[in-house]
Amino acid sequence: MRILLIEDDTLIGDGLKVGLSKLGFSVDWFVSGEAGFQALNAAPWDAVVLDLSLPERDGLTILRQWREQGADVPILILTARDALDQRIQGLQLGADDYLCKPFALTEVSARLQALIRRRHGQLQPELRHGNVVMQPGNNCVMLAGQPLSLKSRELALLELFLRNPGRVLTRAQLEEKLYSWDADVSSNAVEVHIHHLRKKLGSHFIRTVHGIGYTLGAAE
Repeated sequence: MRILLIEDDTLIGDGLKVGLSKLGFSVDWFVSGEAGFQALNAAPWDAVVLDLSLPERDGLTILRQWREQGADVPILILTARDALDQRIQGLQLGADDYLCKPFALTEVSARLQALIRRRHGQLQPELRHGNVVMQPGNNCVMLAGQPLSLKSRELALLELFLRNPGRVLTRAQLEEKLYSWDADVSSNAVEVHIHHLRKKLGSHFIRTVHGIGYTLGAAE
């Protein structure tokens, strides 16, 4: 899942980018409120992590203007522990959740997963397709009741397909979800990850729609 991070504290921002990336998220990080504001329509974000104290354009202004423009992306705001008025105002302006600094990386991940799950209308924490069960919160995948080891990109790709059953996803769409702008992406990266998933989950798990892209195959 691809995350837009807007945070001017370099220690916090770097920790979130590195930590969330290790947990399977693709993260693009901006330290400027203005640059972060302009980035909203530049990629298909699954959620936003938004600090409120930002240079050039503060977080509450960004939040208000995005919602006025009709943006429906889930937004998790970061606030100082004693900023009660800001937290209330942020929620009233359309934020979906908030976290007080300092916070644990695992809680950020869990809250983002919950926001993304609700956006897709999925009430259960597990994603299922046939004999494959995935728990995105802890990157646990079971195949026919047995644990399955997948690499981070494979996990991200599997989650993307499981969250979009019946939808055909183009290679460009898959690349946009899997990789941040600073990632080094080879021309056949998506095809390689799909090949590996098919070897582990079955050749028919992901179906090629020739000339268009890929979609989930029939559940076994």
